[in-house]
Amino acid sequence: MHALSVRLRILSGSGTFQYGPFMCGVQRRWKKPVDSARTRLEGRTRDHRLDKLMVQLRNLKLALAVCELISQQRNEYASLQLLSKWRHEVGLNIEIGAFLKKYPHIFQIYMHPVKRNHCCKITQKMTDLIAEEEAVIRENETSIVQRLKKLLMLSTNGTLNMHALWLVRKELGLPDDYRSSMLPKYPYDLYLETPDTLSLVSRDDELAVAKIEEWRKKEYTEKWLAESETKYTFPINFPTGFKIEKGFREKLKNWQRLPYTKPYEKNDLHPIHNVERIEKRIVGILHELLSLTVEKMIPLERLSHFRRVFAMEVNLQELLLKYPGIFYISTKGSAQTVILRESYSKGCLVEPNPVYDVRRKMLDLILSGCRNVGELESAAWLAEEYDQGSCHELHNNMCQVDTILELETDSDSTERSVLRSMEELRYQHFCDTQEKSE
Repeated sequence: MHALSVRLRILSGSGTFQYGPFMCGVQRRWKKPVDSARTRLEGRTRDHRLDKLMVQLRNLKLALAVCELISQQRNEYASLQLLSKWRHEVGLNIEIGAFLKKYPHIFQIYMHPVKRNHCCKITQKMTDLIAEEEAVIRENETSIVQRLKKLLMLSTNGTLNMHALWLVRKELGLPDDYRSSMLPKYPYDLYLETPDTLSLVSRDDELAVAKIEEWRKKEYTEKWLAESETKYTFPINFPTGFKIEKGFREKLKNWQRLPYTKPYEKNDLHPIHNVERIEKRIVGILHELLSLTVEKMIPLERLSHFRRVFAMEVNLQELLLKYPGIFYISTKGSAQTVILRESYSKGCLVEPNPVYDVRRKMLDLILSGCRNVGELESAAWLAEEYDQGSCHELHNNMCQVDTILELETDSDSTERSVLRSMEELRYQHFCDTQEKSE
């Protein structure tokens, strides 16, 4: 009623307003849109396959952290009560029991025969894969040393900080004890100057060839392209749904032909007058750094530890978001991870390596979840024997399976399902026997 009376007073022209003219509409202030690395990260075109892969790798990382805690125990098992106290240190945001039950191919929960409490140990499958990864790393020690030498040659002064190297040891495929087990074996290649600095003894020009050069050579020979079109180009793979704006193709074409100082060459460019060429050089360094990793990815936070030593004095996040056809930043898995786009196809590595193959087997155990646990192979075999009409063998096989089940340490649900299937077979055999006798 009050609003109606105000409108009538306005239309009639009667009445005055004490505080100035009445505004019927709401005043809105035009706000300029903010263009920053954060807004571009939120508005980027998502790659759902790579995001899904990062979630899976996050679960594998948590499982490996729990495995490490269990393996540190004296008898290589731990009670659930003890593991629940450590779940925050590992990074779990759910109950430890619920997490362990999600991956029965990795963790085995059982009742301790003496203490009568629930304990957990690592399954034999996972134990074998962990040992296999360690063995593969030892077998490929020479290639790991070459990888370290290439990293040292990428740096401006031929040195690397040991703390930064420790943070990316898993990405580079280094063993945890590389400082004591691997570095002393190669005194003519690597030298530990101080407790915190690793330096290169001598430069190897044969290793000073970037991974991108192999792709350029392949493009030049197989596609019969001109040298000017392949000499400084990078492979571009845009994610599905990427919108190409007007003029973008022309800018990309000019950028691809732009010459730059290659990663293993000495940089003599002035940082002010050659901004685009220096930026392209940093793209080449990042491309080579990701190519040296096992899974062609590295967390953005750890990548920032190499900014100074590799002369990348720019905002790395803004630079990576500027080239979505070369790099992809995934925010899944509780971290921002930089992935080399050309190295992945349908969520798998295009050129796998031995360490990646073992880690992929571990990931398969994560993806299996609760499937294929306690398979009823014995019950299926009994059904086949029953169909053949071998009643005597059926009875003997049932006795053997009963003996096996007493020795099994599988979950209670699996034993109950097996016993239920056996009882159904026995009842069906009894009914058929009665019908034949009648």
